[in-house]
Amino acid sequence: MATTPGFLTDWPWKPLGNFKYVLLAPWVGHSVYSFVTSEERERDYTNFLIFPFLLSRMLHNQLWISYSRHRTAKGKNRIVDKPIEFEQVDRESNWDDQVVLNGLLFYVFNFVMEKGSHLPAWRTDGVLMTVAIHVGPVEFIYYWLHRALHHHYLYSRYHSHHHSSIVTEPITSVIHPFGEHIAYFLLFAIPVVTTLLTGTASNSSLLGYVTYIDLMNNMGHCNFEFIPKWLFSIFPPLKYLMYTPSYHSLHHTQFRTNYALFMPFYDYIYGTMDKSSDTLHEASLKREEESPDVVHLTHLTTPESVYSIRLGFSTWASVPQTRNWYVWLMWPVTFWTMIINCIYGQTFILDRNILEKIKLQSWVIPRYKVQYLLEWQSQTINSLIEEAIIEAEGKGVKVLSLGLLNQSEELNRNGEFYIQKYPKMKIKLVDGSSLAVAIVANTIPNGTTEVLLRAKLTKVSISIASALAQRGIKVVTSCEDDYEKLKLATNSKGNFVLSRSFTQKVWLVGEGLTKEEQKKATKGTMFIPMSQIPPKKLRRDCSYHHPPAMLAPPSLNNLHACENWLPRKAMSAARVGGIVHALEGWNVHECGEMMLDIDKVWEAALSHGFRPLPLPN
Repeated sequence: MATTPGFLTDWPWKPLGNFKYVLLAPWVGHSVYSFVTSEERERDYTNFLIFPFLLSRMLHNQLWISYSRHRTAKGKNRIVDKPIEFEQVDRESNWDDQVVLNGLLFYVFNFVMEKGSHLPAWRTDGVLMTVAIHVGPVEFIYYWLHRALHHHYLYSRYHSHHHSSIVTEPITSVIHPFGEHIAYFLLFAIPVVTTLLTGTASNSSLLGYVTYIDLMNNMGHCNFEFIPKWLFSIFPPLKYLMYTPSYHSLHHTQFRTNYALFMPFYDYIYGTMDKSSDTLHEASLKREEESPDVVHLTHLTTPESVYSIRLGFSTWASVPQTRNWYVWLMWPVTFWTMIINCIYGQTFILDRNILEKIKLQSWVIPRYKVQYLLEWQSQTINSLIEEAIIEAEGKGVKVLSLGLLNQSEELNRNGEFYIQKYPKMKIKLVDGSSLAVAIVANTIPNGTTEVLLRAKLTKVSISIASALAQRGIKVVTSCEDDYEKLKLATNSKGNFVLSRSFTQKVWLVGEGLTKEEQKKATKGTMFIPMSQIPPKKLRRDCSYHHPPAMLAPPSLNNLHACENWLPRKAMSAARVGGIVHALEGWNVHECGEMMLDIDKVWEAALSHGFRPLPLPN
């Protein structure tokens, strides 16, 4: 939002939320109907192409978003080191408003202007006229409009909303108040209307011009430089005809320089070109890929989860992962994404963070939860994890934490397989089990005297049961085999109870908690997961806590995406465990049967600013 919002700040369809697309429905319906029912010679391809073109624009923008986020996570050629936070993601969540606006105006122009319909596919004179008008009037008018928007009156009411993003992403380019977008549309309509009135317009000139604007806007707002220096050496005048990401980045950090739209020659003419433009361009190109201190190795959960990771849809990534019905409408894309991942997928960098000068990265194994449960996939998955560990070792990574099922006992014995295979490796492997135990143990509400254990016995669940028993809390299980195993595994035998009762108000559960088991719980029961993957929430009269996780300290920057189903700024126990391991400088592995002192790990996490998640209401 602008500092002091002015007239026409909000978009008129803001109250509609995601239902704003219904505004296009009548136009699209009419377009399709007219095209289908008309004879071949009467069909208006210009009108029919508007909707597919809008979809292609959204895809174009999304590809830039995903590519940009992947590149900035790697660090190579990054321009600005400042972080992006959830506030910026929320502010830029309406980037598709301009696509809706343009679509409505395209249909209106096509409807009211006789020369705006039935256009030819190509006209050379119209293309040349569009280029000439853009280079001349459009760039000139935009330059002075942009300078006017930086006057304190207009800046505080309109343009400051765009400049709230110091670190830009491709979609930052279209984040403006509604009134400002109207001004830009009228400006960019000059070449379009001129070619229509002169009868030289074509589908290629109109759609090509809008595509050019999208391309340059997205490119210029990337926070990494990729335009090579040799390009300007081969053709020196190009520096006046095409800006670069670093050139426009200076406008967002310096505010009073580099006002040009896409062609910097007016900045040179009027003396507003930032003198450090060339230096920053060269420095960004020379910047090497970062080597992290800590890597968290996770994996995809479901085929639809590709949309909810940081490289997917930024808005979906900024909220906890859920299953929405409309995701199924994208099944063709989801299906082919899954096929490509399974055949060609390689481990990729998801995001980066910094805490107390410790550089953090998250890497993703391109495999899904269901594949981890298939025995014939174990060797492939283990090979991918092994390759990631070797790569991290080569980069000098100090700690690698195994997230989700990458630490499965069935898959690799909680990571012990890699330690035994590479006994001399310097990198320390962490599964976060000690912290997971500490988190669950400290989540039990005060005054609790007994809990029900309904989960598969693992080193985490056994350790949690032991910790609670030592605190005098009775741990109840209905399985006789589990009861005997717990007594053998711990010293506090008196606090383990074999019972068929389900009246306990606190249940310690695993991922496999069934619907039938949940039905047995009494009203008001709190389900506390011990596994990293939560059970399905089937009871509205009960509360469900999050899987073992902690809130990140405020000093941990660049956190603008949720970790799977966890709330904002929450990090899984395995991820936090790896970070704390590195901050404390512990020179041991925490994998296999190895467990650290849970009280020591808990206090260490708290000392570095991590905080427990609040209990559910």
